[in-house]
Amino acid sequence: MNLREILSVRIGRREISAICSSCMSSTDYSLREDLFSLIDDSDNRTGYNALWILTHLSVYETKWLKSKRDILIDRLLGETHTGKRRLILTLLEALDTEESDVRTDYLDFCLSRINSVEPYGVRALCLKQAYAQCKFYPELLQELKAEIEMMDSGVMSPGIVSARKNILKRILKQ
Repeated sequence: MNLREILSVRIGRREISAICSSCMSSTDYSLREDLFSLIDDSDNRTGYNALWILTHLSVYETKWLKSKRDILIDRLLGETHTGKRRLILTLLEALDTEESDVRTDYLDFCLSRINSVEPYGVRALCLKQAYAQCKFYPELLQELKAEIEMMDSGVMSPGIVSARKNILKRILKQ
């Protein structure tokens, strides 16, 4: 299977399912590694499709991505393609965040996007990821709360309203 060739064109549910099934049935991580290496392909469609497939892997399969967390964050920080940014954030959202995973550059990225002109999906994911990192430090939670309170003056989608409400509840419980 020439993965790059498959991912260089528009893919549908059938191709996504086939590649995910191959990843799950494989005893080694070579196909997953090949897929992961293509997220940085020079062709935006290939990279986007590779990320899109990674978001369709099962919860068990995404645990493999935990070791790739820093690589994903580094790629996110330099990514200019909005769709790829959203997909990388989706992958990071699927990973558990521990206190040792907190990175100030990533936290700054997330905080700066909450009240930006980014698409709603990116803003909501940044809000969730900011909370995932701030929850270990009360002083950072206060900074996040201040950022969330500034959202009142902007336009919010139902998804952002829901994420905002849920995170404010979590902050108040701590």
